[in-house]
Amino acid sequence: MSDEESRGLAPNAPGLPALKPLDPPTVPFALGGMALWALIGLALLIFARSHTTWLWICLAGFLLGLPGLATMIVHDRHRRERRAAG
Repeated sequence: MSDEESRGLAPNAPGLPALKPLDPPTVPFALGGMALWALIGLALLIFARSHTTWLWICLAGFLLGLPGLATMIVHDRHRRERRAAG
């Protein structure tokens, strides 16, 4: 008995097509996260000026999203190349 069979998975189920892994575009997720940090930071800046710690956390979240965005842009470019190749 293989490991997949012991976990209840059927790798070669008759009559069913093979499942491919989910590979969605990732750039929108990075942009959405960065936009969320920016909106929360702006709301804190406008409505809660005394909570400066949270404002710095929002700034850090937005800035840490920049290298994440760059990584996801490269991932999506490779994803497009993989799909074009086969």
